[in-house]
Amino acid sequence: MNEFEKLGIIDPILRVIEEEGFKEPSEIQKRTIPLVLQGKDVLGGSATGTGKTLAFGAGIIKNTEKGKGIQSLVLTPTRELAEQVAKAIKKFSKYKPLKITTVYGGVSIDPQIHDLQTADIVVGTPGRMLDHLQRRTINLKGVKILVLDEADIMFDMGFIDDVEKIIGQCSKDRQTMLFSATITGYVDHVIKRHLHDPEKIYANSYVDPKMLRQIYYDVPMNLKFSLLTHLLKNEKSHLVMVFCNSRANVDFVAKNLKLNGIKAMAIHGGFAQGKRTRTMDQFRSQDVRVLVCTDVAARGLDIPDISHVYNYDVPKDSKQYIHRIGRTARAGKQGKAVIILGENDHDNFSRVLREFDIKVEKQARPKVERVMVQRSERDGRSPRSGFRSGDRRGPRRDSRGPRRDSRGPRRDGPRRDSRGPRRASSGPRRDGPRGDSRGPRRDSRGPKRDSSGPRRDGRGPKRPAYRGPKRNQ
Repeated sequence: MNEFEKLGIIDPILRVIEEEGFKEPSEIQKRTIPLVLQGKDVLGGSATGTGKTLAFGAGIIKNTEKGKGIQSLVLTPTRELAEQVAKAIKKFSKYKPLKITTVYGGVSIDPQIHDLQTADIVVGTPGRMLDHLQRRTINLKGVKILVLDEADIMFDMGFIDDVEKIIGQCSKDRQTMLFSATITGYVDHVIKRHLHDPEKIYANSYVDPKMLRQIYYDVPMNLKFSLLTHLLKNEKSHLVMVFCNSRANVDFVAKNLKLNGIKAMAIHGGFAQGKRTRTMDQFRSQDVRVLVCTDVAARGLDIPDISHVYNYDVPKDSKQYIHRIGRTARAGKQGKAVIILGENDHDNFSRVLREFDIKVEKQARPKVERVMVQRSERDGRSPRSGFRSGDRRGPRRDSRGPRRDSRGPRRDGPRRDSRGPRRASSGPRRDGPRGDSRGPRRDSRGPKRDSSGPRRDGRGPKRPAYRGPKRNQ
């Protein structure tokens, strides 16, 4: 507790820290909190799990007063991270009650409009924040503290213009803090434009390289899913995260893990917020052992007790690999990062090895029993990375079997039989019963042919012989 007191944290927050049993501050907390409390702009480089919410939250709680409008704003890239940050600030402000409102899309805007009228602190995503600004249901002129959390991901998602507009609505006389795991071009642009002589703080994550084992299996594409299933069933693990590069693959993997008896749930940006929240609650409470997700959906989330991280797809951006493996081997606990490497993943894998000095051991492929899977229902075909997979193509053939069978009878049975009479009747139509039934039609057209007699008489022998069968077809 003495270590936290030395940082200058106010007593109401210290009481919560003591109740939560925190022993000592993290590296970024030690270096950032004194600067934040002095009101300086801060540029923080840190990965998920370094305790940066308390780092900027200590200043927000100290300098925000209840009932004086929106004084602090935190922007995050995802809904889940917004909820997480808001929950943490609420926890640390337990003994200094403040009205904290979360603002994000995927839910009704009306309750948010109501809550914003009395909010002191707002935590939200750029898209919905901009929506409120356009509706004039939020006033940011009184914002004294602005925090951009996970800025690199926020800009990678295309929110750079939204963030610029939001910053433009905030007071110019404010404290600005930006936290980002990487400094990309857009991040650097915002830093130069909106931060004034920022103090730069870079901190390592809690991941202990000595406690993290990284391995990979080189397998044919038709065994990728079967190997994942085999490993999940046979390796001792606690909570597991399986990363995919696309929503389609997330849906495919989660669905087929469940079909093969593994309790798994999916999360990605395509789900409604209610479903995403329920999924995370179940995973954190360990009702579900395996979470299948995209990088964006899982970025910034603080999920303890992750023992294994599986890369079902190797990320295209090599920095994402570091974020993924940073989910495990925390706080002195052992962890394992596994790459399931198919031929489509070799380029991305080579990039990861080339850009980062990491040691990844190759493992011999265990004897794997091929499992049956069902194709994705989103677009009627399997996800791209498994398109060549025997695992996935098997069910597709099975599913197409009935279609081929159903076509067989159409060609050999009723379909041809039903067409047979039509063709056979083409002869008798002129002379027989069906021909009689069509007689009036031809008779009714007779006058037209007679009226152009001189022309059609000259061509008469050709056209009836040629055009008659076309009418019957």
